[in-house]
Amino acid sequence: MAKILIILPQSDYDPTEVALPWRVWTEAGQDVWFATETGKPATCDPITLSGKGLPLLAATLKCRLEAESAYAAMVAAPRYKYPLTWAKARAADFAALHFPGGHGPGMKPYCESAEVYRLAKEAFAARQPVSAICHGVLPLARAGVLKGRRTTALTHIMEEISVRLTATALPRHYRTYPISVEDEVRQRLGPGGRFERGGLFPRYSGSKTPDAGFVLRDGHYLSARWPGDAWTLAVRLMELL
Repeated sequence: MAKILIILPQSDYDPTEVALPWRVWTEAGQDVWFATETGKPATCDPITLSGKGLPLLAATLKCRLEAESAYAAMVAAPRYKYPLTWAKARAADFAALHFPGGHGPGMKPYCESAEVYRLAKEAFAARQPVSAICHGVLPLARAGVLKGRRTTALTHIMEEISVRLTATALPRHYRTYPISVEDEVRQRLGPGGRFERGGLFPRYSGSKTPDAGFVLRDGHYLSARWPGDAWTLAVRLMELL
């Protein structure tokens, strides 16, 4: 049994990008822990979870039933109810770390945290398995650990579609920063780094389609783009472990 740490924003994380990996790992017998800024349980992005406020054309941004079910089980788990703080967490105490993404203002403290950067640096220095998805790639890029590496993240076109579909009903909810995740990550990869977008028409992975997601591997580091890649990302991390 391996200990896996999920580093969570205090609020606004994407429920699929946390709950589906949690389900894959716990069902495989792994010991999954959580860390938040305050040491109190985190709250996910309520719009993505419930779909409330999403216009009709953006209904697909709501998380799917399989993720909803996993989320309900996850938030009832003791490890979720009593997380570590970012400041007290140490990468060396775990076999692997997971950095999820999300939407909304609650993502900013996570993406801008020196403690989250420290955890990333510790894990990369020790060559521990690390997975990151969507906005979760941003703190790694800002920590400097992705220089010269291959990675993916939320692509510019994926982010732009979400922003435009919700521009009237939910202005800027799906735009955390003025530039896209892809654009900033590309700027921070440095010489030799490479950003990969994956297929133009992504498939959604889950228990019935575990290999459908796009996951990029660079040594001990795994990255993915959006909630549809989350199940495959979790499976690939298990293979590294």
